[in-house]
Amino acid sequence: MKKRKFKISDIIFVGFIILLLIPQTRTPIQVAVNKLKVAVWSPSLEDANDQDQVAPFQYAVTDLQGASRNVAVGEGKVTFISYWATWCPPCIAELPGIQQLYDAYGDRVNFLLLTQETPEKVERFVRKKGYELPIYFPQMQTPAILQENSIPTNYVIDAQGTIIIKETGAADWNSSKVRNLLNELLAK
Repeated sequence: MKKRKFKISDIIFVGFIILLLIPQTRTPIQVAVNKLKVAVWSPSLEDANDQDQVAPFQYAVTDLQGASRNVAVGEGKVTFISYWATWCPPCIAELPGIQQLYDAYGDRVNFLLLTQETPEKVERFVRKKGYELPIYFPQMQTPAILQENSIPTNYVIDAQGTIIIKETGAADWNSSKVRNLLNELLAK
């Protein structure tokens, strides 16, 4: 039997696997891999025949400071909804793009970044990363039409309640495709 010689690529592969097994290095590696996906993956528009309609409703939420409020969805204003978590590598990877989109459109689009985590944990995460996003904690059952078992799941809903984009997994939310769509929806 011929003895196999180790190559440098074998050593790198074994090292990579070991890094994935160590909890402290696993998440940064997963975030980096998802950032590569975000760099090339722009959200897809729903096919016109497949677009669902959200009945107008008020999303009951609590903000990071504990204040309760209701945010209108499908009631005359474009809405961006993101279901996410601080421990989710694809969520972490796409947040910089969401922050850039919010910076550009936050005054004209309802942004709802919804998480089930504790406010203290989310506050530490946001402070550490330097995000200034409208993060909320749902105080009601998610409407059936917006229920999804995966995070991140993001929606762009027009002013009449039509779901224009439903994207599960990390994506580039600051792409020209998304910006053009928002500009078009806001011009209506």
